[in-house]
Amino acid sequence: MAEQASGPRPVRVVVVDDHPMWRDGVRADLERDGGFLVVGQAGSVAEAVEVVSRHRPELVLMDLSLPDGSGSEATAQVLARLPETRVLVLSASGEQADVLAAVTAGAAGYLLKSATSAALLDAVRQVVAGEPVFSPSLAALVLGEFRRVAAGGATVPEGTGLTERETEILRHVAKGYAYREVAERLVISVRTVQNHVQSILRKLRLSSRYELMRFAMERGLDKD
Repeated sequence: MAEQASGPRPVRVVVVDDHPMWRDGVRADLERDGGFLVVGQAGSVAEAVEVVSRHRPELVLMDLSLPDGSGSEATAQVLARLPETRVLVLSASGEQADVLAAVTAGAAGYLLKSATSAALLDAVRQVVAGEPVFSPSLAALVLGEFRRVAAGGATVPEGTGLTERETEILRHVAKGYAYREVAERLVISVRTVQNHVQSILRKLRLSSRYELMRFAMERGLDKD
């Protein structure tokens, strides 16, 4: 009897872009890596919502310029139906309005199409792991906007049940530190940080590290 292949199940991905050749290129990069499986493709907002609803992927790679609307609109519609799905925007535009519209719609990351294949693969891994991802040139813009709209008081709402350690980790997340950096600063293991973050997400009823960072920064927790 032939032995069945074992190993982790590949991450299911839908690619949304109105250029078939671009979609094929992204698909090739992802499937060559071996950790991803492109289960659907779409070239419009309407098609994106239908394909994502049908295949229920873990990740959607979303262009912003679609013939029947914006990728931000598609992102909002997708997440309204499947809030656990991660959306990473891949766009040629680095304009502030486009970036912030995508973030407001719920995108977990925003990468410029000029990024290398290696950068794309690294970004999709981080987004699937719950890490917010932005091109270096866009990170300061996004963080700056979060600070601009911050509510002011560096406090966590009462009744959340966060422990002192969880609040400490939440402050580090608000400053944009990755799990490894938080672990190094607090002299604990990365696994311990991940466990605390999962507990924080559960207590605050949030679904991703991106939402957690936004929650913390809106309350001024990124300020010393």
